[in-house]
Parts: sequence; structure tokens; C-alpha cells
Amino acid sequence: MSASVSVSATARRVSAAALAAGALVLAAVLPAAAADQARPQHSKVRISAVQHDFPGHGDRSNRSLNRERVQLTNPTRRAVDLDGWTLADEDGHTYTFHHYRLAARSTVRIHTGAGRDTRSDLYQNRRRHVWDSDSDTATLRDDRGRLVDESSWGRGSHHRPGVRR
Repeated sequence: MSASVSVSATARRVSAAALAAGALVLAAVLPAAAADQARPQHSKVRISAVQHDFPGHGDRSNRSLNRERVQLTNPTRRAVDLDGWTLADEDGHTYTFHHYRLAARSTVRIHTGAGRDTRSDLYQNRRRHVWDSDSDTATLRDDRGRLVDESSWGRGSHHRPGVRR
């Protein structure tokens, strides 16, 4: 009987140790999993180019306005719904995307002037230039107002940690 008692006690100790180890693992894993759920899933869409400075900038012709543009790129394998997203400059000129999906591994150009929207070109339909040549910042925000990307240039350019310039 004493052999079965020691085997039983050993089995209980091993079980208790295994349960304790499992509890420690869960204690470490659950907060990390909860943090991942609470953390917003940021898009990989980025501002890949800004054309703000070109000859004839003072010309307000539609052709001149459409040379001024911001380019967004989606490098992922999934389309991104940009409905409600905004693209703005430092002066508060804001373009809001309506019913537009940026296809996987593709680019769209957002022109300042007027034109017919296509899959690869969108138009703000403005009559004046938006992007300042000396210095400005293009800011892309999602439909909840969260910063997605930012691109600055010129004298007053700045860099936010984690945001490409």
C-alpha cells in the first residue's frame, strides 16, 4: 500500500506541476491575445509619391491642376475599402474617398483638378492648387480618423515616429 501511496503522491505532484505550468503559459498568452484584439488593424496603404512642384505651378489650368497629385499604393494581396478615408494638407483642404476600393498590389493617383474618376485616377475637382511647393504635409486617415500615413516636404517638414516622411 505504501508503494501505491507514493505513486499516487508523485502523480499528483506531476499533475499539479503541469497545471501550474499551463496556468503560467495562459497568464502570459491571454493578455497578449487581448492586446492584439484591442489594437487596431492598420492598413498597409501608404502615400507612395506626392507631385507638388512642377514648372508652371502658378497656372490654374485644369491640366496644371491635374499634374499636382498624391499617389497611394496598396502593396498587399487584398483590396482595401477606402470609403470614408481622407487625404488632407496642412491648410485643411480635405478630399474624402467615396465608394472606392484600392485593388491588391495597385496604385491610385489623386489629382487636384477635374476629371473622370477611373480605377487608377481620382479627381478632387478643385480650381486651385492644394499642395504647397515650399513645404506641406499630405496626411492619409482611415474612416475612423486614425492616421494611416503621412508625407512631409520642405522647410517645415517634420517626422512622426513610425510614420514615413
